[in-house]
Amino acid sequence: MTKMSIDAISSSPRQRRSPEAARENILNAAQILLVEQGPQTLKLVEVARAAGISNATVLHYFGTVAELQTALMTKMIEKLVADIIEISARTEDHGQMAGESTAALFDAFEARGVARLAAWLELTGESRRLTLVREAVRTVIATRADQPSGAPPEILEDFILTNISIALGVGLFGATLSMLLDKPQTRARDLALALLQGRITETMAGLGRE
Repeated sequence: MTKMSIDAISSSPRQRRSPEAARENILNAAQILLVEQGPQTLKLVEVARAAGISNATVLHYFGTVAELQTALMTKMIEKLVADIIEISARTEDHGQMAGESTAALFDAFEARGVARLAAWLELTGESRRLTLVREAVRTVIATRADQPSGAPPEILEDFILTNISIALGVGLFGATLSMLLDKPQTRARDLALALLQGRITETMAGLGRE
C-alpha cells in the first residue's frame, strides 16, 4: 500500500465501530505502517494517527506495542494459513499444492511485512512470541493429514521449516542482493522457488516408491 493509503485512513471521519471492527481498523493501519516503514514505526501514537482514532482507543485494545505486534503477527499468519488451506482444498495434487503453498508463503513474507516483523522480534529478544508459528504449522499439517495419500507429518514439518527459513531470507534480503548483483529484483525468489520445487518433486517421487 502507498502513503495515500495511510492518509485515507487517518483523514476519514471517525465512526462508532464494533470491538471487532475497531481492532481490525487498528491492525490494518499497523500493517500499512509495517509494510511501508518497518517494525520500528509501530508506536501506538503513530498507529492511532494512521487509523484516524485517539491514542486512548489503541491503548484500550492493545495496551502495549508488544501486544500490538503479537496481534499483527497473528493476523498475518492466520491469513497465510487460510490461503494455504484454501489451496489445499482445491487440489488433490500434492506436488501442485506444495508448489502453490510455497509461492503463497513467499508472497506473504515479501508483501505483508511478515519477514521484517519476525526479524525484528528475533533481534529485540522477543522471538518467544513467534510460538504462534508453531500452531499455524500444526494447523496446516492437520489439514493435510485428513487427505488421502498425504505426506507423513514429520516430512511436512521439515518441508515447512525449510520453506519458512528460505522465505524469511528472501523476504528480508532477496530483492536487495539480487539488484546488488545486477540481477532482476525477483531473481533470488525465482531461484529459491525453483530449488524448493525440485525438492518437492524429489520428495513426492520418493513417497510414490514407498
